Amino acid sequence: MINSYAGSDDAEVAIAGARAGADVVRDMYGRRLQRIDKGAGDFATAADVEAERTILGVIRAARPDDAVLGEEGGQQGAVGAVRQWLVDPLCGTLNYAVGHMLVAVNVALRDGAAAVADPFSGEVFFTDGETAWVRRDGADDALLAPSPATRLVDVNLDPPFPSAPGFRAVDLLAHPVFTERFRPRVVSTTLALAWVAAGKRAAYVTDGGDLSRSVHFAAGIALCRAAGCVVTGIDGAPVDEAGRGLVVAADDETHGLLMSMVRSRNWCGP
Repeated sequence: MINSYAGSDDAEVAIAGARAGADVVRDMYGRRLQRIDKGAGDFATAADVEAERTILGVIRAARPDDAVLGEEGGQQGAVGAVRQWLVDPLCGTLNYAVGHMLVAVNVALRDGAAAVADPFSGEVFFTDGETAWVRRDGADDALLAPSPATRLVDVNLDPPFPSAPGFRAVDLLAHPVFTERFRPRVVSTTLALAWVAAGKRAAYVTDGGDLSRSVHFAAGIALCRAAGCVVTGIDGAPVDEAGRGLVVAADDETHGLLMSMVRSRNWCGP
C-alpha cells in the first residue's frame, strides 16, 4: 500500500498519510491506552505515537529525501532539507482519551499540499496548495465551498491565553454582537478549520502565537486558504507574517464582524 504512492503527487501523499493515521486512530479507539505525560496537563496516548509512526512510513516511502516535523517525534530527516512535512497524528487527544470522537489527523507539506482526515466520518479534506476538496469513500472528490450560513463559530477556549487581558477568546462569547449574529461551538480540535473550509462552520477563532508553522494548524490553514476563506491572525495580520492566533471565516462579512469584536475593548456593547 505504501509503495503505491511513491510516484504520486504531494496531495496524494498527504491524503495517504492522513488516511493511514486515521486508520490507526479509529482502530485503537475505545481501548485503555497508555498516556505519555508532556507536562502542564498535556499528554499523548499510544494512539498518537502509533499513528505518527504510520504516517511517517507513508511519507518516507513516497518522499525519502523530505524532512518531517512530528508532534510526537519532533524533527526527523535532513536538517537542511528544502521540503518539510508537518504531522499532527491526533489533534484532540483529550477528546479521544475520554471517548469523544471529535479528532483530526493533520498532514501538511510546508507551503504546499495538505490533508485533514476525520477518522470517524471517513472524510478526508485536502488541497494541492491551490484548490481544496473533500474525499469520501465511494464518491467523487467534491470542491470545498465555504459558507457563513450555519452561523456556527468554533472558539478555542483551551489555555494558555497569551493575549490576555487585551483579548481572551472566552470574552468573545459574551459580546452582544456575537450573541446576536452567531452561535458558539467548542470542539477542541483543528478539525473545526476543515469544517470552515467545507461550509459546516462560519468561522473559527483561537489565540496563540504564529500558528502557520504549527503541526496542529498548518494543514487546516492550507485548506482554508485554498478554499477561499479569509485567514488572518487575531490582530488582522497575515498568519505567516506578524499574525498571532487565528480568525478564519467563510467570507469577508463574517471576518469583519469577528475582527470588530476582537478589537473592541467595550464588552458591554457593540
